Amino acid sequence: MFSAARWLALAPLLVPIAGNPSSNRSLLPPPAMPVAVPSIDALPGGELAVQLAHAAPAASREVLQLAARAMSCALRHPEFGIDPLRLGVIDYSRPSTEPRLWVFDLARQKLLFEEWVAHGRNSGENLTARFSNRDGSFMTSLGGFTAQETYVGGNGYSLRLRGLEPGFNDRARDRAIVIHGAPYVNPAAARLQGRLGRSLGCPAVRPAVARQLIDSIRDGTFVFAYYPDQDWLQRSRLLSGDCGSTTSPALAKAPMPAAISARGAH
Repeated sequence: MFSAARWLALAPLLVPIAGNPSSNRSLLPPPAMPVAVPSIDALPGGELAVQLAHAAPAASREVLQLAARAMSCALRHPEFGIDPLRLGVIDYSRPSTEPRLWVFDLARQKLLFEEWVAHGRNSGENLTARFSNRDGSFMTSLGGFTAQETYVGGNGYSLRLRGLEPGFNDRARDRAIVIHGAPYVNPAAARLQGRLGRSLGCPAVRPAVARQLIDSIRDGTFVFAYYPDQDWLQRSRLLSGDCGSTTSPALAKAPMPAAISARGAH
């Protein structure tokens, strides 16, 4: 849990980001004197987009801007348990054959990962087209999540996600939508078959990076899953101009015990 004062002190770190993930170079250093920034969505949109684009030049500037805006809103709700030091972004508008997952370490000012990620088998082939919050749909869900606790299941070391957006992803824990490694997330094979292998709805990653990536975002990282779905973009409380106004975004059900069923490894 992070106080408003701590968040205000850390908020400037969300802006001066630049670097190359393949070389793991440090991002641009912070200014010599702290800058008072009330929240990331109070910054000029163009300026914020430019700074975030320096961190992940292959990523969409608009998507990164939306991710920062949604995270700023989520941080206003302590009950979401968001850690302001990390940010994960998935852009499902990109084909599965391209890296479309970025993880930022805002405390150390480093871009940690730029990775491939699978989508649900019923969400599309190489390109996603359909999304769902329904159990048994085998589709990907959109919106903001809190990365929570790890466990070992049928797909090995895995990370539970709690959806923060009613109607779009708040059944994520019930559906056992988790991050895990999967051999079908294989960029070399994807080049031959025209797409990555697909999950049952989970954002699966390469086995070679799974444990390290999971440990970098566990216990509170805000993970933002994007697609230009007009219904979600218009109804998302995390993206609304007033951040939900007087109505706090509803939460998913309380976390289940660690011994959730074997469904927890899609």
